[in-house]
Amino acid sequence: MKKILLSAVSLLLLVSCSNEESNSTSDLATTSTHDHRGCASHEVHEQQLRENPELAAKMQEIERFTQNAIANGRLVNGKIQIPVVVNVLYRTAAENISLTQIQSQIDVLNKDFNATNSDFNHVPTVFSGVKANVGISFVLDAVYRKSTTKTSWGTRDAMKKSTQGGINPTSPTTKLNLWVCTIGGGILGYAQFPGGSSATDGVVIDSKYLGTTGTATAPFNKGRTATHEVGHWMNLRHIWGDTTCGSDLVSDTPTHNTANYGLPAFPHYSTCTGTPIEMTMNYMDYTDDAGMYMFSNGQKSRMLAIFASGGSRFSFAQP
Repeated sequence: MKKILLSAVSLLLLVSCSNEESNSTSDLATTSTHDHRGCASHEVHEQQLRENPELAAKMQEIERFTQNAIANGRLVNGKIQIPVVVNVLYRTAAENISLTQIQSQIDVLNKDFNATNSDFNHVPTVFSGVKANVGISFVLDAVYRKSTTKTSWGTRDAMKKSTQGGINPTSPTTKLNLWVCTIGGGILGYAQFPGGSSATDGVVIDSKYLGTTGTATAPFNKGRTATHEVGHWMNLRHIWGDTTCGSDLVSDTPTHNTANYGLPAFPHYSTCTGTPIEMTMNYMDYTDDAGMYMFSNGQKSRMLAIFASGGSRFSFAQP
């Protein structure tokens, strides 16, 4: 198991949700069973750092607080329930996804974050001691819809701004805003990490990869894209640390040499020091939806830390 020894500067370099190790974005545009997961949190975060030099210091402070909260046990007690506002931007009837499809995604989030997903019992014995019930629930608060002429929205947060044809976030300091639209470029989704502007805070999911019904497209039709992105929104990094044999700043996840795709056969060994068995079924890897079905206890502690008093998302934990 890896040790958390990265500096704050290294942390900022590792906040990545790109697919540079595999296909180009043009390769990601198809939807066959050979698709690879593609999201853009890293690119969005790097752009925010370029545009806001103060964000780097803010991220460093969030990381110091997170590590102190984990070390000192200052985590939230009781159940955290997060209201979710879904903002649907559509050009075609297919993009104007149904309430049933939206609710199916909320249901998946509740299962995945409370260890009631049917595949949770598939976690291998070697990881059974660290598999986690995060204990955070989600409730659909509102759905807003807006017709558009745009064929794709990209990753520059245009969908979050009414001045650019999108929908402004609703109460982003107390509600998780989730935008559903066609992103383009083969991107399944992206999230804003804690510390960014509340005006753009939330998660974006392409309508073809949201929920488990309607337009949800295999192999990303089990709602795990949103689980992955909400993990980022709660301050989780990719399990491979976004560099060869990197660190995700979590002590109980094995060191991965890089991202995994598809449905890896178990056991899949890392080529990093100690050649540990990789936790390919972790939500923060890049496997297909059917291949990811657990968070670790260390990831749970990291997520809960941001909801603690003084944490960057403490406002969500208030009555």
